[in-house]
Amino acid sequence: MCSRHVFLSRLREPLCTFVSLMNKLYPDAKAALDGLLHDGMTLAIGGFGLCGIPEALIAALRDSGVKDLIIASNNAGIDNFGLGLLLETRQIRKMLASYIGENAEFERQFLSGELEVEFCPQGTLAERMRAGGAGIPGFYTRTGVGTQIALGKEHKEFDGITYILERGITSDVSLVKAWKADTLGNLIYRKTARNFNPLAATCGKITVAEVEEIVEPGELDPDQIHTPGIFVQRLVLNANPEKRVERKSTRRPVKEA
Repeated sequence: MCSRHVFLSRLREPLCTFVSLMNKLYPDAKAALDGLLHDGMTLAIGGFGLCGIPEALIAALRDSGVKDLIIASNNAGIDNFGLGLLLETRQIRKMLASYIGENAEFERQFLSGELEVEFCPQGTLAERMRAGGAGIPGFYTRTGVGTQIALGKEHKEFDGITYILERGITSDVSLVKAWKADTLGNLIYRKTARNFNPLAATCGKITVAEVEEIVEPGELDPDQIHTPGIFVQRLVLNANPEKRVERKSTRRPVKEA
């Protein structure tokens, strides 16, 4: 990570962000988003399905009424939960996603032309967020060559192999979910809830983290921190997240002979 890029990117933030660096904790999700939202903005949102999604921040985003949103996230959750809430209220104009299979309303809006969708292979989406956070404007990848993913993109050969150019993603605001944080914004994710969250956290001009536990500086093992606090401007505590199961699969009972 280029420290110069991080410093320069922070210079673009509002003065209020610098003033609040020493007090990143906000009383609730609504307050944590106050002053950050506007119509037509781009957001990067962590999570994979319903695992590791910032559910309280998403609900507050819906309640704000902001519209024409461009959202980069692995998928749009399910109907009636997660990003599905924003689809119900027609607040999303465009989704950059790799999967839409669990959300019927997402599918309906896409097929009817109500929602613009940019499909992005999952690894490419992850790398686009990582690149944006690292100050890399674009990169070449073999993934998608020869498919509709490659249409309209620059092609280039390296050592006789064709690659396509993918642009890095930067967002106006990133919303992420972590397991534990200290008051300086250092984050630890838990197991598979880590997924897209560290990547989304770095590519936002301003990052808001929803966490289950907040401790004092020095209480986190530095070797266990996944996202340094330099990337996080605001924190909100959600000590009892819902943690829904996206899809339940049960084994049929075995009939006795």
